[in-house]
Amino acid sequence: MISTNNVTLQYGGRELFHSVSINFTKGNCYGLIGANGAGKSTFLKILSGEIEPNKGYVTVTPGERLSVLKQDHFAFDEYDVIRTVLMGNAHLVEIMDEKEALYSKEEFTEEDGMRISVLEEEFAEMDGWSAESDAEILLNALGIHNEFHGKLMKELTGEQKVKVLLAQALFGNPDILLLDEPTNHLDVASIHWLEEFLLDFENTVIVVSHDRHFLNKVCTHIADVDYGKISLYVGNYDFWYEYTQMAQRQQREQNKKNEAKVKELQAFIARFSANASKSRQATSRKKLLDSIVIEDLPVSSRRFPFIEFKPDREIGNDLLKVEGLSKTVGGRKVLDNVSFTLLPNEKVAFVGTDALAKTTFFKIILGELEPDEGSFKWGVTTSQSYFPSDNAAFFDGVEDSLIDWVRRYSDLQFETDVRSWLGRLMFSGEEATKKAKVLSGGERVRCMFIKMMLSGANVLIFDEPTNHLDLESITALNNALIKFKGAILFTSHDHQFVQSVADRIIEFRPDGLYDRKETYDEFLENNRLLETK
Repeated sequence: MISTNNVTLQYGGRELFHSVSINFTKGNCYGLIGANGAGKSTFLKILSGEIEPNKGYVTVTPGERLSVLKQDHFAFDEYDVIRTVLMGNAHLVEIMDEKEALYSKEEFTEEDGMRISVLEEEFAEMDGWSAESDAEILLNALGIHNEFHGKLMKELTGEQKVKVLLAQALFGNPDILLLDEPTNHLDVASIHWLEEFLLDFENTVIVVSHDRHFLNKVCTHIADVDYGKISLYVGNYDFWYEYTQMAQRQQREQNKKNEAKVKELQAFIARFSANASKSRQATSRKKLLDSIVIEDLPVSSRRFPFIEFKPDREIGNDLLKVEGLSKTVGGRKVLDNVSFTLLPNEKVAFVGTDALAKTTFFKIILGELEPDEGSFKWGVTTSQSYFPSDNAAFFDGVEDSLIDWVRRYSDLQFETDVRSWLGRLMFSGEEATKKAKVLSGGERVRCMFIKMMLSGANVLIFDEPTNHLDLESITALNNALIKFKGAILFTSHDHQFVQSVADRIIEFRPDGLYDRKETYDEFLENNRLLETK
């Protein structure tokens, strides 16, 4: 078990946590959620001992081992892959290194022999003889196969490093597992494997994630970071969301009833307090008035942006026809004789592991790249708005304030109108005068949404729009796309996002095109059935 006792943390004049006391117990998986900046990752660092709180302390049951998913992808560049995974259990690696050093000594003393005996006994107790094979099993399950196990970490791609570091965190059956965004950069198969691993994991897990499907699948509890404290709820993310929304609605309704009752009582008292025959009733109502409590609803750190896409016109009979598209990028053929027709108002998810193929396809149909072969044709009534996976060109080095940035991509002239649109996406007051070049990743994404909302396009194209967003913004975007009365072409790693928006799935495969009218869950199930045949 790991617990906090009266933990308080301040940064500057801002208090992130105040007197937080909470127990995380064995056998449970806790989803740590909260708005961007609420302190989720900071709290994990407090639990791991990386950050010391201003007040209070963290307690770990004696003898229990805590494991953390490392975020520095370059920290292990000089180690080979297997050793990097083994370093998830630091004490085991220390024993292995000390054993090796003793056995390699030219002059072996009696004292060395006694020390070796102690080390061998401890090594056996820690199941050290199967450690390397256990590491290999984890790596292979995550798609890092045997040919990579002897390579140095610096020889791996970024996505491969992410998987190795995840294997490192999971290695050796830790008693307490702290995971900060473990599904980032993982493919669908790896995320599914991790979900199943955590469902079978018998110890304590505390995880931060923006993936709602993942939180729903693995979490037994939700730890909500808000109002400077952390509140525990039994159940997964959807249960927490429905419960808290219902509780807030009930509190608001009760406050309205109480306010109406207060006004009624005040009116009676004012009317009859001087009337001798009614004085007893007036006194009784005064006591009743004093007993009525109107609860103050705390100001949440959560902020939901207002996102709504309205097309200026409906799509006619034709949306998009693609014929024989092929494209080679960097010597690799990413699109090979791709042909299909999209129908008006379809919402199509482009899925699969080849991100370059999807991005290249989007750029071709938007005229940013020329195909090597083939053609495409948009319907004459269509208009497109694009969200690229890399939006740096819209912001890097741009000296415009956000007000001027929005003007650049719209017909808006009056500052009040521009500020109104910025306010919808949570840029209020002085935030509207910030320079575009200094925005964070999440702020850039929200600006791109403003640009798309103002376009009036009836075809929206999104390349990984949920990256850098908090759960509130993802939920707002998700709901907006469900309601959108037009066509959507998109790619996303967010399972629930794809499942709830798409009605057609397309995947570019080495052996051809996968194209079906189905949901994402149906696509995954169909592919699992194919894999088992």
